[in-house]
Amino acid sequence: MTVRLVVRTLSELCITAGALIVLFVAYVTYWTGVQADAAVAGQLDTLQQEWVARPVDPAPAPPQEGRAREAAPEPYTAGKGIAVMYVPRLGADWEWPVLEGTGTGILKKGLGHYAGTARLGATGNFSVAGHRRTYGDPFKDFPRLRPGDAVVLNDGTTWYTYRIDRAPYRTVPTDTGVIDPVPRKSPFRSPGRYLTLTTCDPEWGSSHRLIVWGHLDATRPVTAGRPQGLDS
Repeated sequence: MTVRLVVRTLSELCITAGALIVLFVAYVTYWTGVQADAAVAGQLDTLQQEWVARPVDPAPAPPQEGRAREAAPEPYTAGKGIAVMYVPRLGADWEWPVLEGTGTGILKKGLGHYAGTARLGATGNFSVAGHRRTYGDPFKDFPRLRPGDAVVLNDGTTWYTYRIDRAPYRTVPTDTGVIDPVPRKSPFRSPGRYLTLTTCDPEWGSSHRLIVWGHLDATRPVTAGRPQGLDS
């Protein structure tokens, strides 16, 4: 009798544990995506409303050699939308908001700009993080990125087209030099207008990071229409 009771109890515990695992997997793979879809749509809508409500400023001049040193820019507001990012390599309809900060709550709503790194289009390293999996899987196909791929951002006044300079580089989370103004281990050796994208590796883990670096290739006022980079 005692043996039967033990076996039955263990069986019930296994069934309960299995049900909990199934529910957890469903939450991770499906429900976080539903939450992200709603949050991302809300952020995109908020940015569009803000852009419509403000006057369009002239686009900044494209980068030139020997330009005078720029004044230190004002920092972005934590948690607030900065721009919308497009990466044609990751899909024709791939469109994600970029918010200031990389906290857990922020990365549930979109991509996150590393606080303290350069402003969009400015001299330095505009660095952005995103989930590989869960919360919409924005960087699920990150390993597909290749040199020459366009990463295009729109801040409501200007289109910024960056070009990736090397295939994804794998490193550890403590390797913070990858977002330095002149990122360590990147192809760059002097100050410039750079972009860094980071995500977790492996696909369902976080023991490592995948990194790509790019340089600012062109700017274009929004009044001139979408840049060529979105079609390449």
